[in-house]
Amino acid sequence: MPETKTTPELRFAGYTDAWEQRKLGDISTSYSGGTPTAGKNEYYGGDIPFIRSGEISENHTELFITESGLKNSSAAMVNVGDILYALYGATSGEVSRSKVKGAINQAILAILPHQGYDSEFLMQWLRMKKKSIVDTYLQGGQGNLSGTIVKDLVVDLPSYEEQARIGESLASIDTLITLHQRKYERLKTVKASMLEKMFPRNGSNVPEIRFSGFTDPWEQRKLGDIFAFLSNNTLSRAELSTETGPAMNVHYGDVLIKFGEYLDAAKITLPFIPSQQLVDKFKSSLLQDGDVIMADTAEDEAVGKCTEIAGLQGFPTISGLHTIPLRPTRSFAPGYLGYYMNSDAYHDQLLPLMQGIKVTSVSKSAIQNTDISYPADSAEQVRIGRFFIQLDTLITLHQRKLEKLKQIKQSFLEKMFV
Repeated sequence: MPETKTTPELRFAGYTDAWEQRKLGDISTSYSGGTPTAGKNEYYGGDIPFIRSGEISENHTELFITESGLKNSSAAMVNVGDILYALYGATSGEVSRSKVKGAINQAILAILPHQGYDSEFLMQWLRMKKKSIVDTYLQGGQGNLSGTIVKDLVVDLPSYEEQARIGESLASIDTLITLHQRKYERLKTVKASMLEKMFPRNGSNVPEIRFSGFTDPWEQRKLGDIFAFLSNNTLSRAELSTETGPAMNVHYGDVLIKFGEYLDAAKITLPFIPSQQLVDKFKSSLLQDGDVIMADTAEDEAVGKCTEIAGLQGFPTISGLHTIPLRPTRSFAPGYLGYYMNSDAYHDQLLPLMQGIKVTSVSKSAIQNTDISYPADSAEQVRIGRFFIQLDTLITLHQRKLEKLKQIKQSFLEKMFV
């Protein structure tokens, strides 16, 4: 019979004692709340934040109740820092510490550790145990947890001092994660705003925001006048190879979900077409740097999403299933077309052209008469393309830092608890 583990894999120096086991209900006080009667207007619109299970990790709540609503229901108050544990619904097993002083409903269990037990330690322990709790008590993710289940959970505990050190270190990582998450979200907001303002809209021939020194009106041409249509293959994902082949393939699913507006093929691994015979059929439609690949099918209004390809380095590459490959017949600065054709300034033109209900699509003939706007001065195109490419690089950098911090946090959760 395997020996029961009594110490974690990773510890702070100076701590050597074995950890002890206690039921969560024996070392804390816990309670749930309730919901004021629906439809009673005097119970809502007050000053008391009403926290629901989907909001325990948020910095705000969307619903407020009155003092009357609190008194005439089983809603219960919690303070800033109290542990909130989601019992019901899609968020079952989520845990956080309250960001506000407010009232909770019946889907939340408030947990208040007794003296000698660190709140942050217990919150992080519950977070670490989420998967095993959900897998054990929620079959197939269905059903709800209960206060009894949570109170009967057995916690492995070191001394209070060691609890506090562990809780503090994990909270510090959480702070870093939050900081990088905010930077990442802010950069994405900046990008969305710039895509909105740096391309002309509503019939205008100049954008709202321009780089200094550029004042000339932009030109406008029909897509069919400045693009040549290339051919695409119809290979499904299953017919492609992840290992090797005589040509690479750009699949529409990757355009919709994985790729950004500007795709540097030298920095990623595209799937391969295994058949040389098939590749030979598309020799006249091999992609070149600067070509634009449009996804012509999607399950929503994402249809028409594009990626401008670069970094092919001469390796044969073909546009795949459900794509419209486009080659500009005049020169454009790297990145310009990819970002412009994914902005609302262009994409809004596709909305009335989309067909279908469950699956939406656009056709080559439909997009030929859409308008393409661009500055005649190639220097302005260069500035725009370079700006968005650099902004995306910064966004990717923060995303990777965020992912790395989350991995570090997960590793610590696994190694710092028994």
